Amino acid sequence: MAVSSHSVAVAVTDAGANDDADRARLHQMGYKQELKRGLSVVSNFAFSFSIISVLTGVTSTYNTGLRYGGPSSMTLGWLVVAAFNGCVALSMAEICSAYPTSGGLYYWSAKLAGKKWASLASWVTGW
Repeated sequence: MAVSSHSVAVAVTDAGANDDADRARLHQMGYKQELKRGLSVVSNFAFSFSIISVLTGVTSTYNTGLRYGGPSSMTLGWLVVAAFNGCVALSMAEICSAYPTSGGLYYWSAKLAGKKWASLASWVTGW
């Protein structure tokens, strides 16, 4: 599969033009858009909430945090972790926008690891 090295410029004039820009970027990378890549606000929230598993994390660590650190350490801990989690989310969003494919995580890890480690990085990500 050959990928051309020239850039594709697409003018964004309305909401539907984003889809055109995405298609042009995928075409530039040598792919054809086959899947609908869009979520509503409710779908996005439901998907995100199911992944983070808030109830499991809270119930397993709540007793220890309150017993040994108190409410102030729990509050500060949540704020610090939320800030760092936001940094990770922003980094992944930036990567996702650069490599918009359906198997994103495997593709990202292969591209970011380099040619030598691409297979191992993709396998570890999937495992």
